[in-house]
Amino acid sequence: MDTSKTQELAHIGKSVIIKGELSGSEDLFIDGQVEGSIRLDGNNLTIGPNGQVKADVAAKNIMVEGKIEGAIHSGDRIELRKSAIATGDIVTKRIAIEEGAFFKGKLDVQRGEAGSGGS
Repeated sequence: MDTSKTQELAHIGKSVIIKGELSGSEDLFIDGQVEGSIRLDGNNLTIGPNGQVKADVAAKNIMVEGKIEGAIHSGDRIELRKSAIATGDIVTKRIAIEEGAFFKGKLDVQRGEAGSGGS
C-alpha cells in the first residue's frame, strides 16, 4: 500500500464489526466486518485480506484483498487483488483484476473524460 501521502487513514481492525452507514472524508482500511453502506466520496477504500464487507460502496479508489458483496461504485479506479472475492455490480472508470481474483456481477467501465470540451 502506498503510504507516501500524509493523508489521514482510518483503520477498522480484524475484531471490529460495524452494521449501518459508514461515511467520511479520509481514506479507510477495513480488515474487519462491515454491513450496510460505505460512502467515501473523494477518498480511498482498502478492504484488507481479512475484510468482509456486505455493503453498497462508493469511493474514489477501491482496492479489494478480502471479500465484498454489494454494488461497488468508484469515481476513478478499482483493483481486485488475487485474494479478492467480489460479488456485485461494479461501476468505474478504470479496473485492474489480478489473476486468481473472483468476480461475479456486471461491470460498467465508463469513459473517463476530464473536462475536455466539445459536444
